[in-house]
Amino acid sequence: MPAHTDRYENSVARYFEAWNAREPEARAKAVAAAWAAGGGYTDPLADVTGHEQIVAVIAAAHEQFPGFAFRLTGAVEGHHDTARFSWELVSEADGSAPVAGSDVITLDDDGRIRAVLGFLDRVPAGL
Repeated sequence: MPAHTDRYENSVARYFEAWNAREPEARAKAVAAAWAAGGGYTDPLADVTGHEQIVAVIAAAHEQFPGFAFRLTGAVEGHHDTARFSWELVSEADGSAPVAGSDVITLDDDGRIRAVLGFLDRVPAGL
């Protein structure tokens, strides 16, 4: 069981590396490492497929929230090819976390993300 649990945790770690990559080249490389070719990302604000579109969604989040980083909150839970986890978007300046959510991911046989279904649990007014 620990090796299987590591699969989920490693996949989620790569997911956060992608979301926290600030430089365009590093972001593209991290997305390619985390997502399978043709993988997707869906939340209330986006529904995209493919590495380029996922990179664009992440870049837009950085533009909207400069100086913020995504952080895992709680444990990663998984079974079969599916994992779920919660996160916050945290200000590096003051530690505030105006955005929080929960994501469910499905993985391919290599542990790369096939699909993300994201839910926003806390958002600032007007988002």
